[in-house]
Amino acid sequence: MSRLSNIQKALKEENLDAILVTSPYNLRYVSNFTGTTGLAVITQEKGFFVTDFRYTRQAGEQADDYEVVQNRGPIYHEVKRIVEENKIEQLGFEDAYVSFRNYDELEGLLDADLVPISGLIEELREVKDEEEIATIKKACEIADAGFKYILDYIKPGVSEIEIANRLDFHMRELGATSVSFDTIVASGYRSAMPHGVASEKLIEQGDFVTLDFGCYYNGYVSDMTRTVSVGEPDPKLKEIYDVVLQAQLKVNEAAKPGMTGIEVDSIARDYITEKGYGEYFGHSNGHGIGLEIHEGPNTSQKSPKVLVENNVITNEPGIYIDGLGGVRIEDDLLLTKNGNEVLTFSPKELIIL
Repeated sequence: MSRLSNIQKALKEENLDAILVTSPYNLRYVSNFTGTTGLAVITQEKGFFVTDFRYTRQAGEQADDYEVVQNRGPIYHEVKRIVEENKIEQLGFEDAYVSFRNYDELEGLLDADLVPISGLIEELREVKDEEEIATIKKACEIADAGFKYILDYIKPGVSEIEIANRLDFHMRELGATSVSFDTIVASGYRSAMPHGVASEKLIEQGDFVTLDFGCYYNGYVSDMTRTVSVGEPDPKLKEIYDVVLQAQLKVNEAAKPGMTGIEVDSIARDYITEKGYGEYFGHSNGHGIGLEIHEGPNTSQKSPKVLVENNVITNEPGIYIDGLGGVRIEDDLLLTKNGNEVLTFSPKELIIL
């Protein structure tokens, strides 16, 4: 069944006449369109893709399940025409993406009732198909190669931002279109900052260096974290590294369909707490990845949702002690029928450079 058919099935289940798709991530998912201007109106029976003259040919090639409509005036005027011609009385819209100004414009134009829809397409996106899985694996492969490459450049006197830039450019050389997010390179005391985006700080002897990075490949992301030591580390840092590593490995071993996000998170959290570091693990253990770097399903103490086959999630426990430093180790996991497949292969044992 095509993605368009799946959405139409969901519309019938929700008793909705149609949905207006404006989120660039959802638009790519439902139509394969990679341009920067367009929207889709999906009814229970048809799909309409609206864009301007710059993208009509591209939309015709990529959104081949849709009737391509060229807007010569304001794009929402074409939505009005589609709504009227197809007798749409209830139009769902993505309330997380439509601004108040756009909502106000639509409400003024349309006779149809505007119905906020949260998560209808995002829910479908959580379960990856074979093509999506292959693309994410390639993005992970590039990230792994990037990590291997960058180890030669991590040394005293080099700045975090220099390391991040070299890593980012190398992933592009390997086929990435962009980075998944601003690359995190956090060294020494800054490694206690979970989201310590690379700074001008110079690497020093004895620093732990946490690298959290990934890349976009054909629209899909990878996301991995490794922590390395420049020279012999403080014994306390080595201790927390071992705790994080064991917690991370326990999740890799146990995560499978049928578990809730809470249960997956608890595997790592309970172990870290048992070792006396629970208060220093302040974020969730993971999240879904795909077209976006953060999407469902989540694995946290607030995530009772049951995981299913072909979810792709991160596994990223960490310990962060202010004034000392921190450790995070992260893999991407594909949930399989009876367990999971680890998609990031870079070594996790402590590397001392």
